[in-house]
Amino acid sequence: MDKTNKVVSNINIEHARITFRNFSGKEGKFNPAGRRNFCVLLDDLDLVRKLQGDGWNIKFLKPRDDFENEQPYMQVTVAFGRIPPKIYMISNGRKSLIDEDTVDILDWAEFENVDLIIRPYNYEFTGRRGVKAYLKTMYATIAEDEFSSKYQNVPDTAKSAIFAN
Repeated sequence: MDKTNKVVSNINIEHARITFRNFSGKEGKFNPAGRRNFCVLLDDLDLVRKLQGDGWNIKFLKPRDDFENEQPYMQVTVAFGRIPPKIYMISNGRKSLIDEDTVDILDWAEFENVDLIIRPYNYEFTGRRGVKAYLKTMYATIAEDEFSSKYQNVPDTAKSAIFAN
């Protein structure tokens, strides 16, 4: 059976470690302008083998020294087109839905925890077949500092001034 005929399921990852964040879609050395994405590090080698067998594009970071192994990872696309992701930011005990206009705040956020659901998209393009990873759902808990609870109920006057006009 070839890879495109396999039934490929969503991937659920709790306590995900994400890196190379570009929720804003900013142009960079490895990213054309407008392409929103991030990478999720994969530590479960059985899962890595299964994903590779199903056709997902798994890459490996080179070790920084002789004591490290290659680190498997997968790039995840964040697209707000036909099937937009549900992205929730949890901060100060409150859950907020993040949309296309505000998702860029996650580029620099300090995460305490991230839980993800990644949906597959089977593709065949110029003779190549595989499975592309798209973000379906994300719950990102923001790390709180020692002053967060002290100021959590203070109104944001700058925000209300922006929306008053």
